[in-house]
Amino acid sequence: MTGSKWMIACLGFALAGIASGKEDAGKEKIGLVSVTVYYATHGDAKAAGEKMAAVPQKTAERLRKEEKLRFKTYRMLGQDTQALLRSYESWAQPLKPSDEVMVRFEAQGKPTQQTAVLDLELWLGRNKTVKTDARLEVDLPLYVLGPEWRGGRLIIAVALVQERKSGK
Repeated sequence: MTGSKWMIACLGFALAGIASGKEDAGKEKIGLVSVTVYYATHGDAKAAGEKMAAVPQKTAERLRKEEKLRFKTYRMLGQDTQALLRSYESWAQPLKPSDEVMVRFEAQGKPTQQTAVLDLELWLGRNKTVKTDARLEVDLPLYVLGPEWRGGRLIIAVALVQERKSGK
């Protein structure tokens, strides 16, 4: 077999393997990560706009426990939940359709039922502002104090989410 025929044969076998439906194990969903953006202010929360949701009392109390996150008023601006993949990065875009706040995350090993260690990056305005390794626990968010915005501050919460079983 000549060199070019050999290459064509190899390419054919490779394409047949792809077409056979073999799934990429690296794309296996091994968890869920939720990213929420809050607006915090000591002034009037209306400055953030009209598309805000109230923050649950439990969340507001948790935020006020941290001195740097302590504000008079909190509002939720957006939220996104994305799959945590075995070997690939994922991106959350909590202020859709805007890409002003993006969070990139990737698993560092297989998570347990309650924890995951992630390579985590916070992107604001297309600039990477935070890069860290984060150990997340189910329903216990990691809070990042973001930039000043409309007379207040943004707070970005990243949490490992327990998948809810359907039918319960």
